[in-house]
Amino acid sequence: MTRTVNGAFLFDDPAKETLRKQLWQVAEFCGVHVLTFAILSNHFHVLVRIPATAPVTDAELLRRYSVLYPKPTRFQQARLEVVKSWLHSGDPAGEAWRTRQLSLMGDVSQFMKLLKQRFSIWFNRTHQRYGTLWAERFKSVLVEPATKILETMAAYIDLNAVRAGLVADPKDYRFCGYAEAVAGHPLARAGLQSLLGGDSLPAWERAQANYRLTLFGVGSGARPGEGTLSGPGLDKTVAQKGHLPRHVILRQRIRHFTQGAVLGGKNFVASHLATYRVRTGRRRNSPPKPLPSLTDWGGDFATLRGLRPLRP
Repeated sequence: MTRTVNGAFLFDDPAKETLRKQLWQVAEFCGVHVLTFAILSNHFHVLVRIPATAPVTDAELLRRYSVLYPKPTRFQQARLEVVKSWLHSGDPAGEAWRTRQLSLMGDVSQFMKLLKQRFSIWFNRTHQRYGTLWAERFKSVLVEPATKILETMAAYIDLNAVRAGLVADPKDYRFCGYAEAVAGHPLARAGLQSLLGGDSLPAWERAQANYRLTLFGVGSGARPGEGTLSGPGLDKTVAQKGHLPRHVILRQRIRHFTQGAVLGGKNFVASHLATYRVRTGRRRNSPPKPLPSLTDWGGDFATLRGLRPLRP
């Protein structure tokens, strides 16, 4: 997740649309798989999977480069022809170019850096402004690749526009992964389908039905907007009943999903805590922090950092 400087509401619909397009372009260039995303007026979230490292041929590298620059300038076209000749002849300059491009592949930090840089250039040029656009480095959470936790994280992201009061159903908010999938975007559909696990992706209709249960809950009739609580009403209900359905809790701001550092089962978090301790020598007696027992999360989930559960 990353936010604009001072949290200013800078992005209108044309800006969100540009960022949406650039997100897919940069992801394809970097070889990053987008599972879902949400773009709001002052921040955006994206859930990505980084595939295992694999060789990238020169032909594939040039194809990805063309995705990054779908409408190259005359200078860029001329330079690309020079690069092709370098690669074909084995020129050292071509090897240096290849190394620079490959350094941007399969790395979430490089993906976010490139995406934010490209969008900043476009936004500043089109809005006659200069200077920084983003408040800080993006916040990242390492998520265990388990079906239930990935579904929960994806739903939390897709429900951003619902929490902001913009729509009652995320399918009606154009600038999120679920809406793109419903509209037929093949990569958006593949991202959400992959959350169910397995090598063979289930049919979209079945995947969508299962995902809507995560978004709206079993037995709710999948009717958007019902059962949503916030602030004192939420606190009172939790105090009385002990917990609420997961789809109700996901309509609240839960800092564990954006600032927990590591999110997953206790063993998964503990293994990364052990690595953290070895590298830094800190937090020697700190165990994984369980998610607050506000709902049945579908597993024994924890985070690396202990955080206040909800913010109205």
